Amino acid sequence: MLETIGFLELNSIAKGVEAADAILKAAEVDLIFAKASCPGKYYILFTGEVAAVEASIEAGAAIGEAHVVDQCVIPRVHPQVIKAINMSTTPEDVNAVGVMEFYSVTASVYAADAAVKAADVDLIDVRLGTGIGGKSFVILTGEVAAVRASVDAGIHNENAEGMVVSNVVIPSPHRQIFESLM
Repeated sequence: MLETIGFLELNSIAKGVEAADAILKAAEVDLIFAKASCPGKYYILFTGEVAAVEASIEAGAAIGEAHVVDQCVIPRVHPQVIKAINMSTTPEDVNAVGVMEFYSVTASVYAADAAVKAADVDLIDVRLGTGIGGKSFVILTGEVAAVRASVDAGIHNENAEGMVVSNVVIPSPHRQIFESLM
């Protein structure tokens, strides 16, 4: 079970690869992914015990130096966040869809965690900047009131504020719109 995640976002692919190596060598952590993305960014997501993740994020940030765009350590991350990042969730019923869009990939991870902890919703996708100009977005579903509460919690999370591009809650979305999000 994932307990704590660390996420490091860099604007250099070469420094990103070097930082990923430092992260894995600094402490006992497991790599979820390390990958290049648009526009020439590098993302590293890993998990482990709180102290190990904190030590590893420090090591990665020290290597990344001025190339670090953002970083985060989230203890007790909700398991749906990782599933949604890996796009492995397909809910059956859709009463409402919420979308939160951010300038920072890290902001979307924080917002997704805050949103899923705020109300009874299902995260569908946490898209981390690939092919969308370095932006990121979170898609979630549930009852209308729960989706509204979750989106509100996500966009007002202190680690996401200032990075919000836009957000929307769509009650009773057309089935084709929902299917296009999958």
